[in-house]
Amino acid sequence: MITNRSAILVIIIGSFSIGWVACAPGNQNQGENSVKFQQYFVEGEVLYKQHCANCHQTDGAGLGRVYPPLNKSDFMHENLNEVICLIKKGKQGEILVNGVMYNQPMAGIPSLTDLEVAEITTYIYNSWSHQQGLVDVSVATSVLKECMD
Repeated sequence: MITNRSAILVIIIGSFSIGWVACAPGNQNQGENSVKFQQYFVEGEVLYKQHCANCHQTDGAGLGRVYPPLNKSDFMHENLNEVICLIKKGKQGEILVNGVMYNQPMAGIPSLTDLEVAEITTYIYNSWSHQQGLVDVSVATSVLKECMD
């Protein structure tokens, strides 16, 4: 039997949980967009596991000297726009990550929508050692328009 006291307790606990999610690491400065951030992050994780984890691994550690790490990656910290382009367009040639040169071609995923690119970017930039915050679809769209083919 649910009493008024039980209902109030459920509401208080639910409110606390929602507040905690909004203040969790990686959600700073999200304000009213905390639900949006959570949606991007969750969808980005699914897409990352589907398209990226085979090479970059589920923990973002990369694969030896073949595929670079995303976790603790100086390249990611310094090249947000290029990372957005790489996701959709791919890359040929060398890339320097944490002082190690990688030269394995990265296939892009041209079938991804701008929103999906933003979701993957939000996920990888808020996982492991990163706490960038939301990468909105408007940012991804703007950057993708500027990517060189």
